[in-house]
Order: sequence, then C-alpha cells, then structure tokens
Amino acid sequence: MTNVAKPGVLPACPHFSSGPTAKRPGFSLQKLETAALGRSHRSGDAKKKLKAAIDRSKAILGIPDDYRVAIVPASDTGAVEMCMWSMLGAKPVDVFAWESFGQDWVTDATKQLKLADCKTYGADYGALPDFTQARDDADIIFTWNGTTSGVRVANADWIKPNPDRVVICDATSAAFAQDIEWEKLDVVTYSWQKCLGGEAAHGMLILSPNAVKRLETYTPDRALPKLFRMTKGGKLDEALFEGATINTPSMLCVEDYLQALDWCESLGGWKGLQKRSDESLGILTDWVGKTDWVDFLCADASVRSNTGVTFKIVDPRVAGMDEDGQRDFVKRMMKRLEKENACFDAAGYAKAPPGLRIWCGGSVEPSNVAALTPWLDWAFAEEAAGL
Repeated sequence: MTNVAKPGVLPACPHFSSGPTAKRPGFSLQKLETAALGRSHRSGDAKKKLKAAIDRSKAILGIPDDYRVAIVPASDTGAVEMCMWSMLGAKPVDVFAWESFGQDWVTDATKQLKLADCKTYGADYGALPDFTQARDDADIIFTWNGTTSGVRVANADWIKPNPDRVVICDATSAAFAQDIEWEKLDVVTYSWQKCLGGEAAHGMLILSPNAVKRLETYTPDRALPKLFRMTKGGKLDEALFEGATINTPSMLCVEDYLQALDWCESLGGWKGLQKRSDESLGILTDWVGKTDWVDFLCADASVRSNTGVTFKIVDPRVAGMDEDGQRDFVKRMMKRLEKENACFDAAGYAKAPPGLRIWCGGSVEPSNVAALTPWLDWAFAEEAAGL
C-alpha cells in the first residue's frame, strides 16, 4: 500500500480504548449534577440510587428473577476474585483461559489459592481452548469474551447442568453486547467501564441460587479479607444485594452508571447496544476484506468478538520483524494517529501478539469506526513507506 492520501474526515470521537471505554454519545459532566454528592452512601437518597442501579441492571439484562445482583469493589476483577476466594475448594476446578485476564484466574487458582484438584485448559491468542474437556463434576471458571484476544465463546452448550458445582463467568466485555446464557452460569461479573462507557473501580456481581447455596454451605479454609465477605453467621448477607455496599462507592460514578442505563433503554435495551457493536464489527469485516496489510487475530468469524476487536499486521515487511520490531511499528502508527486526533489507545494489549485492538462496544458510534479505517490505512502506509 503506497501513496495513501491523508483522510479529510476525522472520527467525531477518536476514543477506541478497551477500558475505560468511550463515554456514551451525549455525555457531559453537567448532566451528573443530580448525583448524591456529599451524602453518606448509607443515606436514604444514596441507597435508593444504589438499589436502582442493581434493579435496573437486572431488568435490562434479563437476569433471572431468582438471581441476586450486587455492586462490589475493585471492578470486574474484585467481583471474580471475591467469588474464587469464597467458593472454590469444595469441588475440583477447571479453568479455561485464552487471553490475559483468563490467565489471571489460572494464576489465582493454581499459585495463590493452590487448589488441590485444579486443571487448566488454554489456547493461543485468537483461538479457544477445548471446552469438551470440562469435567461434569468440577467447578468452572472462564471468560465469556476475551477482552484482550478478540475471541468469545459461541454458546454455553458445553456446560452440563450440575447443581452441586458452580460456574464462574467473567463477562465484563460481553455484558450489554452478547447473548449470555444466564441459566448456565452461577456467578457472572462485569464492570461499568466496558460496554456502557461507565467509570472504573465498581464491579457487578450476579449470583444464582446455586452460588448462594455454595456460600451458605461451604466455608473455605483460608482467610477472607473484608472486601471478599458475602455471608454473616453462615447466611448470605442480603443487604449487599439491596444496595448496602461493602465499602464506600463513588456516588458520582453511580449517577453516571444510572444515566448510562437510561441511554441503553433509549436504544431498546442491551439488544440495541449489541446491534451497534455488530454494526461496527461488520464495518471492520468489510475493511479487512479489501485491505491487504491487516487481518483479524481471530480467524474463526463465528467466535470473533464484537467488542474488543483484535488485528494482526500481515504485510510481510512488518510480519517478518521480531516481536519488538512489530510492537515498535504499531507504536509509531499510534503516535501518528494520536497527533492527528484520529485515534487513541488502539494498540494491542501488551501481553497479546503485536497488532491493533479497536473497541466496538455500544458506546462507540459505528460511524466513528467507519471514519477510522481510512486513517488506519494512511498511518500504516506512512510508516511502511520507510521500510
């Protein structure tokens, strides 16, 4: 690719970071003046907002009525780890990982918790592990969508029903964008900073009745920090699921999340956000089809993510470089794009193969994705011209 003219139209919003992600269209700080600032999070007004965040999330996502939802500390990571520390050890454990965050759960299970009967199943970035290896009697941990690999599960058919185990699913980059089979999952987690363009540090924890049973019937032989404790006197602390958070939340972030839920409902609910993500993925699919220097990291379109979309550079001048050389090439592309205010934060994840990662969650306008692709072609051509 040579002599690519600089595009004349910039994306209206050049934010393509995979977390925190672009704010929803129409966002402004002035709209957050209704936040319960300066109020105790235990006050009546603040608790109403926290409870509304819980109830509306459950309704919009279509979470089963008998599942419980809570706001917890430390984002999606905190939500996953509080359940791992509180629930695991009663049964064998199978952990499936194909990207960096899944590998974090492998590390937690094998090196931190040191679970006695834990099997791990992995795959390279861009592919999925063999889910048929899941044991019918084992607890399961997996990510629904690989945020850093651009790969998602096709479905949960591989999870066989077993009321004596728990299935823990990290769904942080899938919630509000992908079809999640709630009835197959006992713990589901996500954060506000992904598909809704919310703010960081707050996690959402969703528990099935089976997960509650595990909490009330199993006491792990390990110390549990305060931030991980979900029971009192051997029973579930129901207050957590009514808006009484474990530690102090940001009421400014809560207000922002509530308004993000308003925006989601205005588009028809989470299906409206899924449609936007699918449209953006379609735009990128068309672009890759007519572009010779780039390809998807995930070769299988049936499991390709519609949120964190990942790419590899296949032009032989770059693909033939060592990994450090490829990463440096991508960094130079990004610096060029940032200087033009065309694109920010779209380099691949540091532990993933060198390449690009473009966030296409619902808060990103598909029209901005369409405006971005000519700039990617231009930046590549400019950098490749010197090779």
